Amino acid sequence: MSHSVNLLMSQFVTHDVKRFIVSKPAGVSIVPGQGVELAIDRPDLREQGRPFTPTGLADDRVLEFTIKAYPGHAGVTHALHQLEPGAELLMSEPFGTIRYQGPGVFIAGGAGITPFLAILRGLARKGELDGQTLMFSNKTPRDVICEKELRHLLGERCILLCTGAAAPGYEHRRVDRAFLEERIRDFKQRFYVCGPPPFMEAVNGALTEMGASAESLVFER
Repeated sequence: MSHSVNLLMSQFVTHDVKRFIVSKPAGVSIVPGQGVELAIDRPDLREQGRPFTPTGLADDRVLEFTIKAYPGHAGVTHALHQLEPGAELLMSEPFGTIRYQGPGVFIAGGAGITPFLAILRGLARKGELDGQTLMFSNKTPRDVICEKELRHLLGERCILLCTGAAAPGYEHRRVDRAFLEERIRDFKQRFYVCGPPPFMEAVNGALTEMGASAESLVFER
């Protein structure tokens, strides 16, 4: 790990997702959508780095991460959620292939929204949200990360789906080929895809079958 950073604060944004604010190392420049590896600087966890995507603006003086805990695993994310301000973390140099390449459709599953938060917030600051659409799938409404902000930024172009519960204001279905065929007319535009591997494989496969080119798909390769 290249850098040592300190946890400044953390707070819940959903029942199992926390926002972490950490110090930003001098000279580090992260393109919105890129990730870094984080590890807790303790002897038992120092070697257990995991990839996370900063979700703040590129020129912020601190780094923000939005991290979901998986308590059943009792792993790194669970340990991160237990940390107090002042805790020391180790951070790698930035990496990754997700970055903004022009207007398009952002398709996210669960915590896969995190690289898109950084990109959409940056576009909002520049007044460049026109032409962007978000399709964001979760199990239930309580799982939706930054729902109010995303609805505010994108209005009717923020399409929220819940696979495990029916509720007003949400599509009770999956992001599958039938859904994509209903909602998308232009398969020549950019498609940004992030989520669990089976989700990404299914979405990328459906988009390709419907005419999207490999070059138009932006995802972590």
